Amino acid sequence: MSRTRIAAMAIGLAGALAASQAQAQSANSSEQEIALLKQQLRMLEQKLDKLQSQTAANTAATAKARAEAKAEAKAEARSEAKAVVANANAAIPVKGPAPASGVVVTMPNNRPTICTADQANCVAITGRLHYDVGGYDYQPNTAATVPQKLDSGQNVRRARIGVAGKFFNDWNFALIYDFGGTSDGFGGAAPGSLPGGGVSGVENAYISYTGLKPFGGKMAVEAGIMDLPYTLDEATSSNDIMFMERASAGIIATNIAAGDFRSAAGTRWYNDQLWIGGYVTGPSTGAIHSASSVAPAGTSEQYGAVARIAGNPISGKDYSVHIGADAQWLIQPPRNLIANTQTVTLSDRPELRLDPTTLISTGAIANASGAQVYSVEAAATYGPLILQGEYFWYNIDRTANTGLAPIGAPSLKFQGGYAQAGYVLTGEGRSYNAANAAYNGVKPAHPFSLDGGGWGAWEIAGRFSTVDLNNQLGTATGIAGGRQTVYTAALNWYVNGNVRFMLDYLHGTVSRQASPVSTADVGSKFDAVAMRTQFAF
Repeated sequence: MSRTRIAAMAIGLAGALAASQAQAQSANSSEQEIALLKQQLRMLEQKLDKLQSQTAANTAATAKARAEAKAEAKAEARSEAKAVVANANAAIPVKGPAPASGVVVTMPNNRPTICTADQANCVAITGRLHYDVGGYDYQPNTAATVPQKLDSGQNVRRARIGVAGKFFNDWNFALIYDFGGTSDGFGGAAPGSLPGGGVSGVENAYISYTGLKPFGGKMAVEAGIMDLPYTLDEATSSNDIMFMERASAGIIATNIAAGDFRSAAGTRWYNDQLWIGGYVTGPSTGAIHSASSVAPAGTSEQYGAVARIAGNPISGKDYSVHIGADAQWLIQPPRNLIANTQTVTLSDRPELRLDPTTLISTGAIANASGAQVYSVEAAATYGPLILQGEYFWYNIDRTANTGLAPIGAPSLKFQGGYAQAGYVLTGEGRSYNAANAAYNGVKPAHPFSLDGGGWGAWEIAGRFSTVDLNNQLGTATGIAGGRQTVYTAALNWYVNGNVRFMLDYLHGTVSRQASPVSTADVGSKFDAVAMRTQFAF
């Protein structure tokens, strides 16, 4: 029955009811007829509601059936599409995994490094800049003191750039040039020129083989121009030392037959607790390889040797102890065959390089037939604290047969050393570098960042340094090189793993007489403040 028909019947019944009621009012019909009509109306309303509910259910069922049919059709279409793709892929040969790239570029500690995929061959660009600025308050004791003034200013102490890497895992190499040292020496061939500045800036040019691993340790056999790990302070990188300059006692020792820019060949063996090494050494780069050169004065090439044994016998999570001993021999000093001289000079600047003038010096020791240096070293760390010290004994033999005075003079003996301490206020410590038997630098736990809130690492340090280049005073063959004592205080800010700022204050005194037989005072004293800006990678 349609909805229209049902509605018409309802309207008709309603009309009949209304008419009946009217008749009842007018004709006073019986109440039974009215009740019957009402009952019929209720039954019709219930039937109407039932039909409407049934119609709605039929409509929903129809929509659901249509949706299910549509979904089934889509699923069937997808299945057919997958089958088509599978059949198409089956006709295409399956490819293997993509081959590894030929090179891998990384930036360890911000050092650009290129390696083969198997890491067997690598080459990295390395560099450092140490730019110093500062001034002296220099006070000569008398008018006879030389010099009368030290020059304040700036110095590009180091400006190195080069490459380092390895071939086939075991062949290591480095080629580094140093453009720095703008006031480290005078040089020049004109009359009156003072000795100093090196002709060559080749700081590293060596090859090292590390494939041998005897006795459970590691071994390196190397030759070329290199930084010899002789003495604890010299074995520590200049990027990591606590002060702008190393102590004079160590500099004087290494300048004899070791140090930077030195030609050498030798080997070192080490493990986590022990380091043993020995090298044969030659001249440093920049030396004039001509014994007959007149201007500038040339000499035959010197040769010598160094040996060191050191170790880290006690170590834990936040503490360590280091001890060691060193020996150095100048076997053949350089000789000038034109003037028939064979000399050795011990000297150093006042532990700062803004002015290259030395305040202590033995001068050229005539008839030097050889030299020996023996030293001991010790250090300890406990958390952010580090203690370090070394002491040196120098011996110069004067038995060379040059025919020049003094003939038959006795050997000379000098000595010197230093003690220093550092404390990292922000809590970082220094790790141990077993390959060089020395300590690494401070790596800030929270590098400086305005966004991240880090302030880097802060370190305070102090050092006492002394060296005595006086011997056999009061005799004609004695040496009055002077005695220098320097106190240094330092504040270092490690901004991050590549940038550091250093602030040093130095107070020094030089006790010196005019000659071995003259007690005239030619000493001096000085104060200095200097700052270094450093970056390295």
